[in-house]
Amino acid sequence: MINKYGGKMEGTAGIPEEQLRKAAKSAVCKINIDSDGRLVMTALIRKVFSEKPGEFDPRKYLGPAREALVKMYMDKNEKVLGSAGRY
Repeated sequence: MINKYGGKMEGTAGIPEEQLRKAAKSAVCKINIDSDGRLVMTALIRKVFSEKPGEFDPRKYLGPAREALVKMYMDKNEKVLGSAGRY
């Protein structure tokens, strides 16, 4: 999505979800998905700027990016890492 809206990132894909699932089921204590979050935020900000090039209000471009970030983290926790509802 980043490249679709004007970015120039080559070869970025993050860690495949199947590998994350495998790690989450093993003795791994920490799985870092920060890169996925940064990619989501950057992609959504670029999307807003591409669709509305005159936009300058951070609330208008950071809001959709934050919403996508929260959704991505929730999906990863529930569907990939198996840690939803665990403390």
